[in-house]
Amino acid sequence: MIDESLTVGEASACGQGREGNLPFMTDTSTQSIIIGAPCDKVAAVICDFLRYPEWVSAVKSADVVEEYEDDYASQVRFVLDAGVVADEYTLSYEYADDLSRIEWHLVKPSKMQKSQDGSYDLADNGDGTSTVTYTLAVELSIGMLGMFKRKAEKMIMDSALKELKRRVESLGAA
Repeated sequence: MIDESLTVGEASACGQGREGNLPFMTDTSTQSIIIGAPCDKVAAVICDFLRYPEWVSAVKSADVVEEYEDDYASQVRFVLDAGVVADEYTLSYEYADDLSRIEWHLVKPSKMQKSQDGSYDLADNGDGTSTVTYTLAVELSIGMLGMFKRKAEKMIMDSALKELKRRVESLGAA
């Protein structure tokens, strides 16, 4: 079940421009889903970037560019092709010690994006399931009417959470 509470119009996680310029506003969207697996299984799927093309329909390739000493990816390069939207970009990742939060930021602007900040927050429900909350703030390089941007964000988030749920739960059954 996806929590349909979509919030839009909040300040981005960064709060101000990368160079410390005047604050900018980037719409932030948040959705949650319950996945039938413990948090560690969900985190393992999220952190297995090389397998994203197997289960994320829009991701054509994902390559780990840099790793931390503990072998978690610190930077990942993605090639995305979702029909009318195609892009190549690199995300920088940070992790909570217990992997309850996995967050990322766009390393440098791409063809389609000026900035991207996102996170997965994982919460144990105490019954073998996890609630995953996905937060995303994207500033596009191209202009888009607000209502179309919000609809696109909702579709992207719905798809991402459903594909994550399907992948995690299919691995649990194997």
